[in-house]
Amino acid sequence: MSSFWSAWIIVIALGNIFACYWLVRWTTKKRPGEAAQGDVTGHAWDGLQEFNNPLPRWWLWLFYITIVFSLVYLVLFPGLGTFKGYLGWTSQGSQYGAEMDNAAKTFDPIFKKYAAMPIEQVASDADAHGMGQRMFLSYCALCHGSDGKGAKGFPNLADADWLYGGTPDQIKQSIMMGRQGAMPPHPALAGDDLDKVANYVASLSGRTEGVDAAKAEAGKAMYPTLDCVACHGADGKGNQAMGAPNLTDTTWLYGSSLDTIKETISKGRNGKMPAHADFLGADKVHLLAAYVYSLSKK
Repeated sequence: MSSFWSAWIIVIALGNIFACYWLVRWTTKKRPGEAAQGDVTGHAWDGLQEFNNPLPRWWLWLFYITIVFSLVYLVLFPGLGTFKGYLGWTSQGSQYGAEMDNAAKTFDPIFKKYAAMPIEQVASDADAHGMGQRMFLSYCALCHGSDGKGAKGFPNLADADWLYGGTPDQIKQSIMMGRQGAMPPHPALAGDDLDKVANYVASLSGRTEGVDAAKAEAGKAMYPTLDCVACHGADGKGNQAMGAPNLTDTTWLYGSSLDTIKETISKGRNGKMPAHADFLGADKVHLLAAYVYSLSKK
């Protein structure tokens, strides 16, 4: 960091602190012509009147304490440009490094032990299951839910339906490298043609309720001529190598209503599973994959 930007940060940080102090002092200062303490100031709205009452002393002292605390903090810890603070603390310094080293000595042998075991065997280990569950709650539950049953746009990991495959190696690959799903939009397909194709797609899973049989039949004739076949196949059963969903089952990632199917066809869908290889490492991913594998094997 250059000396200019260091000075800029110092001025901004300290300037804001002292500006807060000045603001409090300025608002508590008595001014000529101001209403006496306890009198009405003349401001009224909807039957409410403003009285000239000072701020509570305890509130003012708490505010002053926070100002003093911030100054002491900036003296002891980094926060003022290139000034490192008198304690010399850094996020990657000896304290953090020592904590990580101690954690590695304790937990790395455990992860390596399970990494040497097949995922199927790890999945049946009670201790490994508990560790994998805690990792899942920390890193995966935000999207897939604490029970792994997903939500709209986020796959259910507790059933037997897999976009990219449910074998141990495929699950591990999904966690390690992530997945990028993309359903291209089809804006040219609209009106009656869109309605026909949507009805046909809905009928592939055996639905009859809410499906217009005549339109579905017409959509069936159109389906092979569209680029849907390239991903979902002529039979609509999808392609795990591409993450293309099976349209013939009853699992719908974004919903199965005709309106939702039309939206998916016309506007497309985009889903991203972030990669965890660099973040967790192969050994931890192995344990996490075993837990995910176990969710669909209950």
